[in-house]
Amino acid sequence: MSDDKKKPWDKLRGQLEDNGASSKDLDRVDEVTSRRKFLGQLGALGALATFGVASESGLVGRGLIPQAMAEEADASVKEVSGKPGMLVHNVRPVNGEFVPHMLDDDITPTERHFVRNNGLVPDGATQRDAQGWTLTIDGEVHTPLKLTLADLKSMDSVSLPMLIECGGNGRANFDPKVRGNPWDRGAVGCAQWTGVPLRDILKKAGLKDSAVYTAHYGDDPSLGTAPPFSRGVPIDKAMDKYTIVAYQMNGKDLDPLNGFPVRLVVPGWVGSCSQKWLSRIWVRDQVHDSKKMSGYAYRVPKYPVVPGTKPPKSDMEIATSWRIKSLITNLEPNSKFAVGQKIPVGGHAWAGENKVSKVYISTDYGVTWKKAKLNRAPNKYSWQRFGTEISFKGKGYYEVWARAFDDDGNTQPFQQPWNPKGYLGNVIHRVPVLVGV
Repeated sequence: MSDDKKKPWDKLRGQLEDNGASSKDLDRVDEVTSRRKFLGQLGALGALATFGVASESGLVGRGLIPQAMAEEADASVKEVSGKPGMLVHNVRPVNGEFVPHMLDDDITPTERHFVRNNGLVPDGATQRDAQGWTLTIDGEVHTPLKLTLADLKSMDSVSLPMLIECGGNGRANFDPKVRGNPWDRGAVGCAQWTGVPLRDILKKAGLKDSAVYTAHYGDDPSLGTAPPFSRGVPIDKAMDKYTIVAYQMNGKDLDPLNGFPVRLVVPGWVGSCSQKWLSRIWVRDQVHDSKKMSGYAYRVPKYPVVPGTKPPKSDMEIATSWRIKSLITNLEPNSKFAVGQKIPVGGHAWAGENKVSKVYISTDYGVTWKKAKLNRAPNKYSWQRFGTEISFKGKGYYEVWARAFDDDGNTQPFQQPWNPKGYLGNVIHRVPVLVGV
């Protein structure tokens, strides 16, 4: 059969193969072909334009395929009370995220803040009834405490915009795929949290010299025979002025799905540290050893591993702070623009325990980069707004890429380094757009 008579997908696959695409990429193309997802979005003409640009730029030769082809919805929009438009991965327990273009606000609205639950929502939270709730502080302290909500609210409080991100955010971008909720990029939010610094509570209890780590427990019922979900942090992190016991989110009582009546906010670190429906903080004389603190749970390899392989448990370490990351939030995938049109591009960047130093935007698959304007962050653990303006001289399929750097010189990878649980994903964000098509 001549090239002119080949079906568009056959021609596209041939171009990929000719340009050095890996067998894995070809397999992914075959999967998309069978569903005709990409043709349904763009049509054969759009697909051909995609590969024309991608081939000329060397994208496929670098082991990458166009982002529009890589996208695959593993979640669906379902109705969850108080979270309209959320992409739901599970309903029991509830787990869901929001697409990046719904996260453009500097302060994430409560109704658009992701939900990551390991157990069920407590009845008291569902009913917004804090009657009888107490917070116990015990273990390696001189004066064990049992605080009521009124006690907590009587203490000096702070109100700060701070980011919380699920440790598995970005898991959908790992190759080969890993087990777990296939979070894409939306399991992150920067709400305004109001509460009491944890260090003030621990000082009130009086830490013993033997205090090493905290262990957190909540009121959420476990599923089946699973032990209560529990995580902890080193005492130094617990004593950080930004680690708070929060009772308000965006100026109101916490949402039931986000931890009513009280939760921890441990900013900059994986979200599982920010225990919801908090009822106890056990101060320990050793690193907390719950099920979710050991084995492979919330742990990453101490060194780079071959994709698809599992290192020994002894070579895993606790996942703590997030790595440098950015998110384009004002462009919806496959948006259409005119040739020469001025297009604002913006979003947020954050860097765990480090500081964002710069963000760059590329419109030619990473061949050239334009530095974006970076606004000052309200505090160390809030995300930062970045923005610039772009335009395209010709028609076709393009991608807008964002890549952030931190003050230690770390940056986002072009291809996601692999780990067996799909944690701390921070590959560059790529948004497909159509120009004059």
